[in-house]
Amino acid sequence: MKMTLIAGSNNSGSVSTRLLRYLESLLVSDGITVSFVDIRELQLPLYSPESGQNPGALRLQNEIVNADALIVATPEYHGSISGALKNALDYLTPGHVEGKPVLSVSSAGGPLGISSLTHLQTIVRNLHGVNCAEWISVGYGSNDFAPDGVPLDAGVRERAAAVLGQLIKMTRLLSAGTVVVTG
Repeated sequence: MKMTLIAGSNNSGSVSTRLLRYLESLLVSDGITVSFVDIRELQLPLYSPESGQNPGALRLQNEIVNADALIVATPEYHGSISGALKNALDYLTPGHVEGKPVLSVSSAGGPLGISSLTHLQTIVRNLHGVNCAEWISVGYGSNDFAPDGVPLDAGVRERAAAVLGQLIKMTRLLSAGTVVVTG
């Protein structure tokens, strides 16, 4: 199984990217192959249908096409996803994402980033991805990490493990052609 993780922040110290790196460590320890895409490194110009392709967009598309599942992380800015992530997702078509399970992850300056998660799930649905029924969000009080990258909040660690378990199960079921019904 291969998962592509997409960090959707332009901030080098981003909490959402740190959370995604923690999820990556859990997946790797479970023997899952992981590809990490940091939007900051792609150098994507503002999307336009006439803009054509560039190496960053091609890398993003290839990583997604070759993945069995995706985890997309974003900071919540003004009740939505980051502009950098939205721009990157605009380079995708349903053919890149169709049928793939997608876990949405966010960080917020307030308690939780629920608005950004619902916006991200709407985009995933429009790209014909399969939204994971669960999501992960951290906000003040739960967004601190130890120097080794492990969240200090035990609830975040427990939630991350449980939600990744659901994503892995969903990915296996979809790969096997099994119908997945979520609550």
